[in-house]
Amino acid sequence: MSIKESIKDALGFKQAEYVKVDDKNRFYYMLQQMQANRWKITAIVLGLFFFIIFGINMAVMFKVEIAESWKEMLLILFGAFVGNLNKVVDYWFNSEDRDKMLIQKVDEEDGESLSNTLG
Repeated sequence: MSIKESIKDALGFKQAEYVKVDDKNRFYYMLQQMQANRWKITAIVLGLFFFIIFGINMAVMFKVEIAESWKEMLLILFGAFVGNLNKVVDYWFNSEDRDKMLIQKVDEEDGESLSNTLG
């Protein structure tokens, strides 16, 4: 296994193999895939955000002179990632209705609803 394949495998970007899923488990499988994708997106956004913060802190600590135009670009980039971080937080904590509907759909696969999304 090459280094490139090892990195892809560790980060979860490896080409996914086709998985045969029974009809009664397809929504459960979809729910698992969505959760895995949430973790990947969250890790990427948080990693980039902390990388930017770390870079800014290192520049301040080592008293690096930065031109005004680059300072403006860094602040724009930082602001964009603050917005992305806000979206990640919203995605994790403000998607209750969608999650309830998916869980209800998983419950209904066997013809019997165990959850209630009305309350």
